[in-house]
Amino acid sequence: MFYETATKNHGLPHDPFKAIVTPRPIGWITAMSGKGEVNLSPYSFFNAIGENPPMVAFSSNGRKDAVTFIEETKEFVCNVASFDLRDQLNLTSAPLARGENEMVHAGLEAAPSRLVKPPRVAQAPAALECRWVQTVPLVPLEGGTPTYFLVIGQVVGIHIDDRFIVDGLVDTAAMRPIARSGYRDYFVATPETKFAMTRPGG
Repeated sequence: MFYETATKNHGLPHDPFKAIVTPRPIGWITAMSGKGEVNLSPYSFFNAIGENPPMVAFSSNGRKDAVTFIEETKEFVCNVASFDLRDQLNLTSAPLARGENEMVHAGLEAAPSRLVKPPRVAQAPAALECRWVQTVPLVPLEGGTPTYFLVIGQVVGIHIDDRFIVDGLVDTAAMRPIARSGYRDYFVATPETKFAMTRPGG
């Protein structure tokens, strides 16, 4: 089949775009307002976008609390969402009123960060402390008011649970990170699904 995204003439009950670009890492973002309000929310349009310096980015549908808070304080934390924390992750997507702490709502423990003010999720197997670089409005080709905003941050500190460092390497599969697909679907990385390849000439 083929369909044009402008008209969405695919004839399917749901747009398949997010089911094709998948699985997508989840950016479980902790942000803090200038008043000290904490926000924890998951973003499925997220990824690492550079390593020297290390940078990450997430895209928000609308200027939600996370975007507003990050622009106020210029800092945030990205926590790794693991299979063991999937229910708590889901709870943090609830539409709470501004000022209500999603971390408390989901029964998660906050741990202090080292270089930034927003806390990290204590139970997360890893967390990236970030400083805000810029927010890019994603303006459509045809112009008009953007609905999505890309937040870019530079990673300045990294926490890793020592249980997941094996023989000097991070055992990503043992963390069992979850990723987003389309519809209500998610994926999980496991030791059984991990494989390795060597690049030609490597």
